[in-house]
Amino acid sequence: MVQFQVHKNDITQTRLVASGDQADAFDLGDSEILVKVERFSFTANNVTYGAIGEQIGYWQFFPPALNAGDSAEDWGIVPVWGFAEVVVSHHDAISVGERFYGYFPMANYLKMQPDRIADDRLVDGAAHRADLPAVYNNYDRLGGAVGNPTQDNLRALLNPLYGTSFCLCDALQEEDFRGAEQLVVLSASSKTAIGMAYGLAQIEGVRPAVVGLTSPGNAGFVEKVGVYDTVLGYDQLEQIENRPSLLVDMSGNRAVIGAVHGLLGDNMLWCHNVGLTHWDDSSTKDDPAAAQLIRDRSAMFFAPGHIAMRAKEWGATSFNQKVAGFLEGGMQHARVWMDVHETQGLAAFADIYARVVKGDLRAEEGIIITP
Repeated sequence: MVQFQVHKNDITQTRLVASGDQADAFDLGDSEILVKVERFSFTANNVTYGAIGEQIGYWQFFPPALNAGDSAEDWGIVPVWGFAEVVVSHHDAISVGERFYGYFPMANYLKMQPDRIADDRLVDGAAHRADLPAVYNNYDRLGGAVGNPTQDNLRALLNPLYGTSFCLCDALQEEDFRGAEQLVVLSASSKTAIGMAYGLAQIEGVRPAVVGLTSPGNAGFVEKVGVYDTVLGYDQLEQIENRPSLLVDMSGNRAVIGAVHGLLGDNMLWCHNVGLTHWDDSSTKDDPAAAQLIRDRSAMFFAPGHIAMRAKEWGATSFNQKVAGFLEGGMQHARVWMDVHETQGLAAFADIYARVVKGDLRAEEGIIITP
């Protein structure tokens, strides 16, 4: 197996570790299967997995193969979303050639222990995953039909992000937008933000005005996406209207968040912190603006928790149907603005990984890797 590994304490450091790249290199127990990863997406969302890996348990999903003298405390595998095909099966209910969509390692292969098998989905029941968030252990069964690369690429890129977008839209409506007159979105060019704004644009009836904040260089792109009522650059913060406001932050840039909190003051009703497009915020954490953060009106929004709540309230089938409908519309919209690029091989992925971690990626760019 070839794995693309990341240093846990410095996610800019990466390496390839080879411990067999053929299916016959794996020993499978009873009822286990081996899948070959076909393709996966890589976005700023995956960078967040690495940046907060210890806090949420993201490093635990796919234990790394280690070289002599290595420590599991140092190296890990960032999870990604994509597609895989069953190449060996010791399970009576799973056939070779079947395809799955779900959570995979940046690697060629994954050994799985299918559990709670239904016609359309299953759970990886591997013991080390038992206590991790259930949403990440579920896999869609796609049958044995050959995939559609265009459709699969969009799904790999948008399904995990727009799942969060759906949850945000649902949570914001459930709380009646906390009485806000405007919703201010930081890092409005991020795909999750675009998905959320797309969903809010579909609401019939009264809703807050949606203001997208982005870097000056991305302002033109964000305007063309067409889902925000107003688009402002970070150099135009003074144009934000000082009225009751709800914030959704995808950036993690404490200086910018603090500046917006400071501008709004008592009118900053609540801030949902979602992503870390600026995961390395060491240069701005001591910025005077960061001191204006209103922490007692801010909290992380954890999509898996919202998913678990709604799946319990609505039932898993109903929840999945709602998300599927949201995703279908969002994918159609994304065809207009997303520019998808495929790269073959984990070795060739190294330079692309570095670009995404540095934030050196065009907002409309979608990255797909075929290991």
